[in-house]
Amino acid sequence: MSNDWCTGHLNGNYFEDLRARFDIHNLNNWPDTDWFTNLMYQRENVAPITFVDNEHYLNDSRYYEQIINEDKVVPTRSESWHDLFNALVWSLFPNTKQLLNQQHMEDIRKHGLMPRTRRRNHITHFDECGVVLAFSNSNLINMLNNHQWMQAFHDQRALWGTQIRPFVFGHANYEMLLSPFLGLTGKWVGVEVEERFFDMPLNQQYSVLDTQLVKSISNGLFSCKGCLKPLPLLGIPEWHKDNSHSSFYDNTDYFRAKRV
Repeated sequence: MSNDWCTGHLNGNYFEDLRARFDIHNLNNWPDTDWFTNLMYQRENVAPITFVDNEHYLNDSRYYEQIINEDKVVPTRSESWHDLFNALVWSLFPNTKQLLNQQHMEDIRKHGLMPRTRRRNHITHFDECGVVLAFSNSNLINMLNNHQWMQAFHDQRALWGTQIRPFVFGHANYEMLLSPFLGLTGKWVGVEVEERFFDMPLNQQYSVLDTQLVKSISNGLFSCKGCLKPLPLLGIPEWHKDNSHSSFYDNTDYFRAKRV
């Protein structure tokens, strides 16, 4: 297999960080579990985690999060975009991913697998569809919180990248962005940063966010109602070819008003 396996798939602006951080386009074959594991072992101050072929766990009766917690491995399906993006997010946010797994297990031990607790539902939703908004301008965050989409995305377009920046956390979001569609929505949490954050190297930005997320989550972020807020992903400047035009935001089925 040539490196055509990824040609044409990771070209959108929403994949910019993955292209910058990982040498995916130079791989001749679909990355294997050893490649993902090596990414993790290149990180400093991160508890070791290993990626293994999902085939080894097909007959294992344990829940997915239990396997990760007890064996320190992440079962990974071969040639699965969903699992590829999950592995890359593990490398980008290793301490946050570890903490989410720990909180899953805390609730499972205390309450059982079913019914799922509010915290586990929030964790799962964030893990699949989460977006981290690093911001130094709280006015922009207030606009997004109040669903003032035109003002936040269009009128303040020039501030994206200098006072606010999205970082995809949810690996299901990444998978859906392979074939983006109007209606595609993430769930955001905000992390306030200093203005100099936006001039930092990309790897340092991710390290800062990983640290800050661990603090927020440890302090009960996902135990609170309403902790995850909707974000129409294709409204983010440069994430859709038509969103430089104000009329793009007139689609109220996608850019919905906030419920009173």
